[in-house]
Amino acid sequence: MSFWRAIEWHQPWLEPYRVEGESACARLEQGVALHDALNELAVRHGIALRAGPLRFVSQDELPAHDAYEAFIFRSACVPTRGNLHDFFNALVWLAFPQIKRRLNELQAEVIERSGVGATRGALRDALTLFDENAALWWAEQPLADALAARDWKTLFVQRRNDWRGARMILFGHALIEKLVSPRKPITAHVWRMPVGSTLDDVVTQELQADRLARRPWMPMPVLGVPGWWRANEDSGFYDDGAVFRPRPKDQPQDAADKP
Repeated sequence: MSFWRAIEWHQPWLEPYRVEGESACARLEQGVALHDALNELAVRHGIALRAGPLRFVSQDELPAHDAYEAFIFRSACVPTRGNLHDFFNALVWLAFPQIKRRLNELQAEVIERSGVGATRGALRDALTLFDENAALWWAEQPLADALAARDWKTLFVQRRNDWRGARMILFGHALIEKLVSPRKPITAHVWRMPVGSTLDDVVTQELQADRLARRPWMPMPVLGVPGWWRANEDSGFYDDGAVFRPRPKDQPQDAADKP
């Protein structure tokens, strides 16, 4: 399989993952197994979980009927298939291990307390959504207010210059996978970070169980981000009501509007 050849590493949303991603792809081209290529990078980073050094293993090493998150917590091993989804998941582990570790610990705590049932429950659903589709966004209040109101023209056109002081990191590996084939409707669940905060603050202050359960995020079509897609240089790009939808009239302002 040569799934990695579809990745265009020059895309701006891949910047946090490009160096390690290209390194892993070079090893894949040499015929190295994906989990082995990833482990070479993990050793270089020296990432440690509670159970030991982070390792990537074949999906076959996940025991039948064992919860994926619980297995990672217990073994420090991440089961990995040879596909884009798991490749990007691994790159996020390498780039942001503290956040991934925190998400895994919260998942494991819920599983230990409640087991694995037919439904995940509010907290595990929120953790999974964050893990799969979150984007971390540092922006001043006027931009955040425009996003909360889904006032797309203000957010992306009238205040376009304000984006020079904003920063966005795509964290969700499913979200990044979708963008291998960019489509206008692809939407992130944006988690607004306080301006001046660090990634460490995501772990110590932001990723708390009670806040996650409230789902404090806002939808944003990511190809609308200035500088990320050439077509959005034309303001008419944002006139597509099927993608840039207005806020439902009966939807109240939520906790995501202010971090």
